[in-house]
Amino acid sequence: MDFSGDYPAERQRIERGGAEKYHQAAAAAGKYHARERIRRLCDPDSFREDALWANPDPTLPADGVVVGSATVQGRPVRIVANDSTVKAGSWGARTVEKIIRTIEAAQLEQHPIVYLVDSAGARITDQVQLFPGRRGAGRIFHEQVRASGRIPQACALFGPSAAGGAYIPAFCDIVAMVDGNASMYLGSPRMVEMVTGEKTTLEDMGGARVHTELSGVGHFLCRNEDEAIADVRRWLSYLPSNWTQPAPVRAARPPLPVDLAAVVPPSESAPFDMHSFLDGLVDQGSVLEVQARWAGELMTAFARLDGRPVGVVANNSAVRGGVLFSDSADKAARFVNTCDAFNVPLLFLADVPGFMVGSAVEHAGIIRHGAKMIAAVAEATVPKVCVVVRKAYGAGLYAMAGPAFGSDAVLALPTARIAVMGAEAAVNAVYANKIAAIDDPAQRERFVADRRAEYEADVDLRRLAGELVVDDVLAPEELRDDLIARYRRLTHKDRRFADRRHPITPV
Repeated sequence: MDFSGDYPAERQRIERGGAEKYHQAAAAAGKYHARERIRRLCDPDSFREDALWANPDPTLPADGVVVGSATVQGRPVRIVANDSTVKAGSWGARTVEKIIRTIEAAQLEQHPIVYLVDSAGARITDQVQLFPGRRGAGRIFHEQVRASGRIPQACALFGPSAAGGAYIPAFCDIVAMVDGNASMYLGSPRMVEMVTGEKTTLEDMGGARVHTELSGVGHFLCRNEDEAIADVRRWLSYLPSNWTQPAPVRAARPPLPVDLAAVVPPSESAPFDMHSFLDGLVDQGSVLEVQARWAGELMTAFARLDGRPVGVVANNSAVRGGVLFSDSADKAARFVNTCDAFNVPLLFLADVPGFMVGSAVEHAGIIRHGAKMIAAVAEATVPKVCVVVRKAYGAGLYAMAGPAFGSDAVLALPTARIAVMGAEAAVNAVYANKIAAIDDPAQRERFVADRRAEYEADVDLRRLAGELVVDDVLAPEELRDDLIARYRRLTHKDRRFADRRHPITPV
């Protein structure tokens, strides 16, 4: 083709994407075109496209994917955006090559990459060209794994991410999913019925609510595409461009006017919402909760203290008593690994009765999942501070960065209790037979009360501070200023941990 006369018109045709009917169908579903998504994500006029001319077939403009570079909030990023108006955003050989080149470029430049996903997966008709080779689709995931922990990888999922393509979101650090449109699945409902006999729907099997509430693959459930894009932009604002840089600092703001002492009930069995406590501790408006709809007994969130990012891991007794389950352990491990990879200090707010017990959770591998969380906490070398807000019992103390796990400080509020287990459970465990042998109810009650008093005296907070289990006991109103000072002092912490290729992580 001679560009001299047709170049402007041909460029416009390619940028338009697929046929008008596909644009209309997308708009009816509340979906933007790939280029409009890029425009809304990026700073004005900052996007520079690569490989626009891929695939001369006029029915496959840009081969169904838009790639290039831009800035987001002034920082360079690389972008991959499926064009669902071109063969439903499916992958051909040049699609795959464009994606691979973009991930490689992001690594060379050490800039974040954002995937704007809306794809039906590989074109079966082109499988020999795109699937099995050294530069085939598998190379995409190889490069994502190689980039993991080096550069932030974010995904906004606007439509399907099918079959092998579902692994693009899975290998990202976060996934924002649009409710009602986004889906991830390895096999379509028709394929599932053929293979297993199960009749299901796309939404029930792999919709946004499934993955943000049940599977944990998704991180943000979004009402529309603008919200998904906003979540990606906000998430990026807490992270550096790559693993060698410090987390970005913003202007400091005071916290919400919350009476922290009043938030925490004196009774260790009375539930309270840790979100309220966090709101009164960190900069106002700075909390970005990650995976808020999954494993709610544990809260993971980015926030800022005096303008500096922190990653918060907090038990929430308002949900299932704050007990740790397999999902909450997985949730914490991934979040801790993300913060540690990208130099975001960690703050643990402990109010944990321990890990769940029973045959059901043992059969589901809770020991393995718990070990994964404990390993992530142990390996994290960023500044980390544990605050025992109310209780830290059993292996819950370990999982929440207790004294043995390289924490730079373990602080306690006056309401704190640290022990193998609570007094009631301990007395029952040790004296069950004696208690059962006492016939007189009043005498039995006095015996139990005396044993509880002995146990509580043994783990008295003043004694634990004297034994250097905790570094300080603070009134709630002193906590924010103390944390700000500690994190400032730890800015240049030596982060060496162990010489090796990689750990054997429990999975």
